Amino acid sequence: MLNTILSDLAANTQLDALAVLANNGYLRIYDGDQPVTADTDIDTQVLLAELRLNATAFNASVAGVITAKAIADCASAAHTGVASWFRILKSDGSTKLWDGSAGTATANLILNSVNIQTGARVSISAFTHTLPKQGA
Repeated sequence: MLNTILSDLAANTQLDALAVLANNGYLRIYDGDQPVTADTDIDTQVLLAELRLNATAFNASVAGVITAKAIADCASAAHTGVASWFRILKSDGSTKLWDGSAGTATANLILNSVNIQTGARVSISAFTHTLPKQGA
């Protein structure tokens, strides 16, 4: 049984280090089921859109949460589908960092719409990543 409870300082330190890895990285939005871990390869999920993160992708963490700086829209989605999750990759485009939920209200990644059409613009309304501070 995991018996770890992180302080805000420990959570923020870990998140700030993770945020640096995302600088100039990629945000890829997929349909289908989110893999069990970010280390799991994509199989049947379809890449709907790819957006580029800023040179400094996230603001400094606060209370175990990092919030992305503004992300430029994807001007033309690659495929049609219903967005359900995303993956963050380092600037090399292949090193996986983390996955999260995508939606229009209660998700890590808030989109203008989860119904993505090939060639359509994809906009991000908000994007946060939380490090749970309570052990299970």
